Amino acid sequence: MSAPVQSVALNAMFLAPGDSGGPETYLRELVRALAAEYPSLRLTVLTTGAGSRALVADGFGELADVRALPAEEYRRVRRQFAEQLLVQVHARRSRSSLLHSLASTGPIRTPGLASVVTLHDVTFMRMPTFGRVTSWGMTQVVKRAARDADSLIAVSRAARDEICAALGLDPGAFTVVPHGMGPVPHAAPAPEPAFRERIGVAEGRVAVCVAALRPHKNQELLIRALPELPADVTVVLAGRHEEYAERLRELASALGVDGRVRLTGYLSDAELERLWLLASCAAFPTRAEGFGLPVLEAMARGVPVACSDIPVLREVAGEVPRYFDPTDSSAAAAAVTAALGDAERARMGVARAADFSWAEAARGTMEAYERALSSART
Repeated sequence: MSAPVQSVALNAMFLAPGDSGGPETYLRELVRALAAEYPSLRLTVLTTGAGSRALVADGFGELADVRALPAEEYRRVRRQFAEQLLVQVHARRSRSSLLHSLASTGPIRTPGLASVVTLHDVTFMRMPTFGRVTSWGMTQVVKRAARDADSLIAVSRAARDEICAALGLDPGAFTVVPHGMGPVPHAAPAPEPAFRERIGVAEGRVAVCVAALRPHKNQELLIRALPELPADVTVVLAGRHEEYAERLRELASALGVDGRVRLTGYLSDAELERLWLLASCAAFPTRAEGFGLPVLEAMARGVPVACSDIPVLREVAGEVPRYFDPTDSSAAAAAVTAALGDAERARMGVARAADFSWAEAARGTMEAYERALSSART
């Protein structure tokens, strides 16, 4: 099938390799899938200097024209200048049919250039995630970029509905395109003895939470649940450390469970694969998500899951996980205990995860592109 859209510029100015979480996975997997599904589609990735180097090193130069703009994710003023102006300039120079902004923010005006924006969630508007100034600035940019767009993408129906309620957008402007689940494992697992020493878990069962350490991810609920978990269980919190990490350490110490909590910080792909192999269950106490990709990743690997009973995780995971109220530590402890080593739920999870593919995500994305071009022409 030939693609009716001839060329696309992808705004990836958010990219700080290894530090960008779900949006980085989305970028990498979507580029691969679009290139595979639509071989004639010309892709241009506009990104940071560090992002460009990482993508080229990983072979993306064979799939797309990867261009480095003079900005980095953590130099906010330069990044905003690049995203608001230079991204458009390079999209036009590359003769792209449209510009697709992949991580909620994007140019607030794109005259004469069709625009698609993927809005992942509006958690930062509802819960303390970033500082006040950053949250205010993001709200302004996200709102204006969304209203300028010719077509919008949401990664779940639940996220779309929350976004529309928060920003006053029309649900009909969205194409819902769930994330996919590629082949697992993504890398050869790191050697077990060295990894166990690295995270300080010599023996016993492991409950894993893979997520950046941020308040809305709610890892403190797992720490509060620990006194009610079996004595041989260690909770491993794997994700980038932010200010919230210190709060978690203080809470664990106050509850006397600091010997059963490990905060690993960033893990390489090989280390993460070894962690999934060690896991007796995965636990996700999050208060809000746009999709919840780590839940799907755990299920695909046959790891039983306990997670928050929120609409988006019900939508993605169905009846597979053991659900709990994300405000109730006793309920979380009961769900995690029930999930530990649950072979039947593990088999159900593998089957459920197989329903999600990046090829299908690429086809849904192309539908959004076609809508954008039709809307722009109109």
